[in-house]
Amino acid sequence: MKNHPAISPVEKATFSFYDVLWRAVLPFLRKNRRLAEGFESRVLEKPLKGNADLWIQAASAGEAYLAGEIINTLPHHRRLDAVLTTNTRQGKEILDRAVTDLKNRFDRVDVQVAYCPFDMPSIMTRTVGRVNPRLMVLLETEIWPGLLLALKQQGCPAVIVNGRLTEKSLTRYMIWPSLWRTLRPERILAISRPDADRFGALFGKKGVATMPNIKFDRLQEVRTDDDPVENINAVIAPEAAFAVLGSVRREEENEVGHLMRDLHTRRPRAVVGLFPRHLHRVDHWRKTLDRLRLPWELRSAVTGPVQPGRVVLWDVFGELGSAYRRASAAFVGGSLAPLGGQNFLEPLVTGLTPVIGPHWKNFAWVGSQIVELGLVHQAESWQDVSTFLAACLDHPPEKRVVKKQAADYIGKRQGGTRAACELILEYL
Repeated sequence: MKNHPAISPVEKATFSFYDVLWRAVLPFLRKNRRLAEGFESRVLEKPLKGNADLWIQAASAGEAYLAGEIINTLPHHRRLDAVLTTNTRQGKEILDRAVTDLKNRFDRVDVQVAYCPFDMPSIMTRTVGRVNPRLMVLLETEIWPGLLLALKQQGCPAVIVNGRLTEKSLTRYMIWPSLWRTLRPERILAISRPDADRFGALFGKKGVATMPNIKFDRLQEVRTDDDPVENINAVIAPEAAFAVLGSVRREEENEVGHLMRDLHTRRPRAVVGLFPRHLHRVDHWRKTLDRLRLPWELRSAVTGPVQPGRVVLWDVFGELGSAYRRASAAFVGGSLAPLGGQNFLEPLVTGLTPVIGPHWKNFAWVGSQIVELGLVHQAESWQDVSTFLAACLDHPPEKRVVKKQAADYIGKRQGGTRAACELILEYL
């Protein structure tokens, strides 16, 4: 039964103006390179499937992985009739792979993957009317007024799972708090108590609770000591002290250059594996290593174990994980400059105690306890990073112990996917 929310005349006029604004900018959005792909779906010229049980909106790649976890965990003894939407090409590719894998394993699957229509109220009204979902699932911070209004008008319940809401976003939304109280989802499961409190301030506390972060469910199981590292063993001699500088970003290259010179002075026989985050930076690093007068060679040119004291500049994909498993010390980049950090959990689950810089907000969901427990070392400068790497090269951590501690930390925080599926099944 349709439910027409009690919006005020001012709110109604605002939505009409919002619709007019969208209509005015659509011709320009069609020319946008990023939005041109799937534009027919974004403006509903290519409609979504009708009468689905479930519609999950995953903004981009990170949320798409979470959506994949959910649809793979839902029980498949009954038919899964769903629509999965995203805003980006990478998100769509991830969802396409998840659905293809699901269809290969289960017959009773009818899932469409598409780009999410624009939040233009008239488009969203037609979209929700066609899909007519029994439940709308919004991942993390997918709070769109046109969509929420259309769901309310259609009488479709909406839930937010793995919810997160920053203080900055809350301040922006609180410009018009009465509107969000009108459009509020039925249930919200947030990944932390502070996030839940912020959602409560925006939508009201009713129906707001916490859940484990689904991202913990996505972490690979801690690998065993007999994982193959043949490719790395062909490059790094068994007796060599080996440190990895992983996922180094352009904005921190100057600091990493100082770090490498300092580490070379401290431990002149150590081999350093340098992994730029983007391979187009390899040419820059070739010049930088020459300028720093550090001995180096390209990974692609290595035919046997390198000599002690050399830097191996990695110019091939797919070997960072194996390098972590072989290393005694590791720095994870994106963290010496305010870039949010790269994945320090990857070396951790191999048994290393990774060192990171002070900037790691992209992985704040892991929790500050991971630093407090000593599983990850946070340095404040490149000098601190060099000191920690040198210490690890001298006295490598006991990998078996670190792996067990990492598994315990992660295991205690898993279960978010199950919590999300249980909520979904309450409505389905």
